[in-house]
Amino acid sequence: MPWWRDIILGVRLSVGGGRAGWSRLALIAGGVGVGVAVLLVATAIPSAMSAREGRMADRHPVSQMVGESTPTDSSVIIQAIRSDFRASAVEGRLIQPEGGDPVLPPGVDRIPAPGEILLSPALARLMDSEDGEALRGRWSDDIVGEIGEEGLSGPKELTFYLGADGLEKKEFADRVTAFGGAQPGAGAEAAWLVLGMLAAVVVLMPVVIFIITAIRVGGEARDRRLAAVRLVGADVGMTRRIAAGETLAGAVLGLLVGGALFAFVARFIHQVVPAELSFFPGEFRPVPLYAALVLILVPVASVLVTVSAMQRVVVEPLGVVRRGVARSRRLWWRLPLIVVGLGLIAVPWSSRGSDDGGGNVAMAALAAGLVSLFTGVVLILPWLVEATVRRMRPGGVARQLAVRRLQLESGTASRAVSGIAVSVAGLIALHGAFGAVGQQLSEGESPWTEVTGAQEGWVEDLPAVQDAHPVVNAWGPVRVVIGSCAVLTHWAPVDSCQDGDVFTIERDDSPALAAGDTVELSGADEGTDVRWALPSTTRAVASTDWWGPQVLATPGAVDGLAIDRSDVDLLVALDPSVPDAIDHLRTAVSQHSVTARVESGSARYEGAMSTAQQVLMGVSIAILVMIGASLLVNMLEQLRERRQLLAVLLAFGTRRSTLSGSVLYQVAIPVVLGVALAVITGTGISMILQSVLETPVQVDVGGIAATAGVGVAVVLLATAATLPLLWRLTSAAGLRTE
Repeated sequence: MPWWRDIILGVRLSVGGGRAGWSRLALIAGGVGVGVAVLLVATAIPSAMSAREGRMADRHPVSQMVGESTPTDSSVIIQAIRSDFRASAVEGRLIQPEGGDPVLPPGVDRIPAPGEILLSPALARLMDSEDGEALRGRWSDDIVGEIGEEGLSGPKELTFYLGADGLEKKEFADRVTAFGGAQPGAGAEAAWLVLGMLAAVVVLMPVVIFIITAIRVGGEARDRRLAAVRLVGADVGMTRRIAAGETLAGAVLGLLVGGALFAFVARFIHQVVPAELSFFPGEFRPVPLYAALVLILVPVASVLVTVSAMQRVVVEPLGVVRRGVARSRRLWWRLPLIVVGLGLIAVPWSSRGSDDGGGNVAMAALAAGLVSLFTGVVLILPWLVEATVRRMRPGGVARQLAVRRLQLESGTASRAVSGIAVSVAGLIALHGAFGAVGQQLSEGESPWTEVTGAQEGWVEDLPAVQDAHPVVNAWGPVRVVIGSCAVLTHWAPVDSCQDGDVFTIERDDSPALAAGDTVELSGADEGTDVRWALPSTTRAVASTDWWGPQVLATPGAVDGLAIDRSDVDLLVALDPSVPDAIDHLRTAVSQHSVTARVESGSARYEGAMSTAQQVLMGVSIAILVMIGASLLVNMLEQLRERRQLLAVLLAFGTRRSTLSGSVLYQVAIPVVLGVALAVITGTGISMILQSVLETPVQVDVGGIAATAGVGVAVVLLATAATLPLLWRLTSAAGLRTE
């Protein structure tokens, strides 16, 4: 009989087994389908991000500084301006044509006249809403149109084009002759690369475990069917091919279910992603190569898992399933994966300090190291469960039933719980690393709001302003900020200060200037320089503001120096009782000078952290859903396989509460061990990643407890969801057999 006929027979057995067979097939297809849907979502992310980056590159101007180029009939002058609304960034551009045939940015059908404004659809909706009251009139009320899709990075982008004149006199304006220049590849910061890599591994590892668990649903019933096939003359090889055919049917049906789930998710996923990562609905489609790999590897992996599982099973005629002599699991061959993982993580650790975290090699090593560590957790957990239950003392009836079941076969429970262990460990590591990065970014946050490019004398009179202090920027090879002691804390922690003091900024990448060093600054007369020797009382202070000044000086320290004091900013203290005070200030400042900038020290990283928090929340929800679904599928399958045994126990007088307790014990013991292993592993990985990211190493006990508690709660909910089936199976009807 050809081998392919054995495969077809297995498919027929999987779909022709009556109600029980269809239930088993539905569990396999549902489990595989959820996993495939998550994998397809992962394969579609690069496509959506590529389309987004392509539009951003298409609108990037080909430009030169105004003073270094000559106008043409098609050139336009553009000056970028940036504002904020709450935690969202608003990127705008002033635009001015220089001829009769100006080049048009993508998504724009005409250049707006001075005072006219083109808005992105998201910004237009925001300004029309109740929340946008503090935003109205910030740039212009003369709205003449909207920017098309081809001119936006995504549907949630807040941007605009404001018609202007006189831009040829602006210092930071650019003359644009075309659009579509390659965008500068600044690259992502190492911290975000590491966090993104960790998030990807944390999500995809449980998906793989979940798919493997779903594939092995109904294994015991399948072995009994294969014993009947042996009775009519099938050999060992034929039974394995038939088993592969049964599994292949569930895997293929799972691909169809996964495709349907992906199509459903793709319709609305663009609505829930953060604005900084938004994309249009039609762009969320799998990369063909990655999708092909999923469609091929899932069925192949299902067959390999099934054949591998049957290596430990001897299927004989008359329904006898003989297993070899049980051997204790060994620990020695499971530990090398942990060692290899730590060694791979050492590669990016050795690249600390570089802007890109060491490049592609370091990021690949980090991903491989995380996969190796989490795989080590998956392999160590079965050994840990077996070693623990072997040493457990007898207890009550419910506990004794559960422990004995685990002593006979702990592999199934360990496989189900391994997904929980990986998920909880990954979430602990992700939350710990994310929290450390967030704390580092927020260090040195200032209660002052900085206003640049606006004249003093009128900001102080705004209703939301409690206090305002001018600061002078003196420029030279280094930047010197001159201000009162009250406002110098905006840039660095100054413990004690009096007029006449000078402070130099000390950073990790450069030493601070010392007393006696000479600083050269621009003089009050154009074209002149003034040399200033730092006084003997100069002190060095640390700062995390990489773009801030190098020297902080009080007015008394530079009294009498003929330096250029024309560059004046304001530090403003806002009334916290006024709703949206900072946005009202931004609107007032922008109406006074559209290029002026308002930067809140306390909200400096609010936008980036808000985006990261949304992504982290999405990752956590996806993982928790995966945990619950995996446990539910596994426990339902176990109850179905043991329905006769449970019915016999009930017939002999065992109470349903005892049986329910045994199910809870059987789940709780591996879960407690898995969560304990996850806490240790996740905390260790978190500390290692914090060292890689050069952040202070810390342990968030509250976050760890919350993550572990949520994981346990999901397990309890999944267990509770199986109790109705348990009560239905433990009836007299469960004693019937054929």
